[in-house]
Amino acid sequence: MTQLLLFNVTNGLIIGAFYVLMALGLSLILNLSNVINFAHGGFLVIGGYIAYTITPYVGFWGALLIAPPLTALIGLAVERVLIRPLYGRDPLYSLLLTFGLAFIIEDVTRFIWGAQGKPVTVPAFLAQPISSDFFFITGYRLFMVLAVVLAVALLFVLLRFTRLGMRIRAGTLDLETVAALGINVGGVGSLTGTLLGGLLIGVASGLTAMFFPAASEAIMYVLMAVVLLVRPRGLLGEEGMMT
Repeated sequence: MTQLLLFNVTNGLIIGAFYVLMALGLSLILNLSNVINFAHGGFLVIGGYIAYTITPYVGFWGALLIAPPLTALIGLAVERVLIRPLYGRDPLYSLLLTFGLAFIIEDVTRFIWGAQGKPVTVPAFLAQPISSDFFFITGYRLFMVLAVVLAVALLFVLLRFTRLGMRIRAGTLDLETVAALGINVGGVGSLTGTLLGGLLIGVASGLTAMFFPAASEAIMYVLMAVVLLVRPRGLLGEEGMMT
């Protein structure tokens, strides 16, 4: 029972780490550009398929380094051509645009790569469990968690110690003054709250899968409803952090 509980908690933390990365990106896009990006998950899918496609040619590590910049270039092109003309308009326009773009990305990826999942071969040493007792904790899973921790740490360093980060944080505290100085900002909300929320959803999903498997996918929506009722500004949101 203890091992099963540990398995589900660990699996939940790993899933939560992915939620953290997705949520941080979505939060930054929403609050810096006032764009509700429904296609955010679609770009993650594109990155995964690009990595799958180039792995036979450049290997696992090469794909890991090349796929994100290529996906970013695609995102930049979409932003410049489709989304930038909508800045300053009602957010409903960008919502509808990205909503439709999400369906386009889904159909295009299915047309190119098919509807079935594609396996990516990881290095053999990463596929090994760390021990016979913790067989469900592989080197690859630890690597994924480490990558998320590193990415989150770099983001916090960017916001805390760089000029760009200082402008963003200033905008969240005194938006009117910073905007009056000619700096184009938006609030980033609570990144710590985003981090906590992603991990909470992951662990809750893992534990629910253990006791009530049928409700494992619904639990995230229940948590979202509870947070919206109890803390409308977010888990760690503060007054003045919203634009």
